[in-house]
Amino acid sequence: MWNVLKTGLLLTALTLLLIWLGNLIGGQVGLIVALVFAALMNLGSYWYSDRLVIAMSGARPLSESEAPELYAMVRRLAQRAGLPMPRLYLVPEMQPNAFATGRDPQHGVVAVTQGLLQMMERSEVEGVIAHELAHIRNRDTLIMAVAATIAGAISALAHMFYYATLFFGHRDERSGNPLAALVLVIVAPLAAMIIQLAISRAREYEADRVGAMIAGTPMGLANALRKLELAAERIPATHAQPATAHLYIVNPLRGGGLMAMFSTHPPVQERIRRLMAMSAHLEMG
Repeated sequence: MWNVLKTGLLLTALTLLLIWLGNLIGGQVGLIVALVFAALMNLGSYWYSDRLVIAMSGARPLSESEAPELYAMVRRLAQRAGLPMPRLYLVPEMQPNAFATGRDPQHGVVAVTQGLLQMMERSEVEGVIAHELAHIRNRDTLIMAVAATIAGAISALAHMFYYATLFFGHRDERSGNPLAALVLVIVAPLAAMIIQLAISRAREYEADRVGAMIAGTPMGLANALRKLELAAERIPATHAQPATAHLYIVNPLRGGGLMAMFSTHPPVQERIRRLMAMSAHLEMG
């Protein structure tokens, strides 16, 4: 429940930041332009984000004749989750990983890498698939698309404001300073990115929890996360891109130090800790 409330508050914060920026640029007219801009971006994301993600990942459709056991597993888990059977795709990638996309459960897609199918035990693959189905059931694919497009709109508007101030000035003396505009063009997108990352992390925790319930046990997912994190450090991703990294079950693009602060995913050890606590609670019950 807290993760759902947190996501709502963070999306509201993103929207308010967009409205404030639009108002700063052009008053009431700028506010309306900002909202229209965001609405158009969200509409495009709603209809086309799944196709873009699939194309960017290099995934191809996976037929049932190629992977009958995987299809049987996904079909059974989808039934338990109360979802229609998603389309399955294979990413020609040796790094074990997976992601879900699709604007709603009726258009759900689950993509798995070749490495996931080759390196993971059956129970671990089941835990990963259940996690991705949880994203579809929770409509996280749509939530994250909305968050990404609003953050993108904020970044675009901030840059528009900077260049407008730099070349044409501004009738409002408070915002006509190019230096102040430069600060804004840095701070506004950074704030939007931080909020977007917080949404992504909240949705991952929730998908872990719901996925464990769909699978019937948290252990498969917990064991999978351990292996996935180690593999992500050893095996480079050849198809994953920064724009789609937040969709994968673990971040396929590794980075330490400062980059870890801006990770799209919560720490794997914390995710495992929560899953183990959930397992202990289920055993006590």
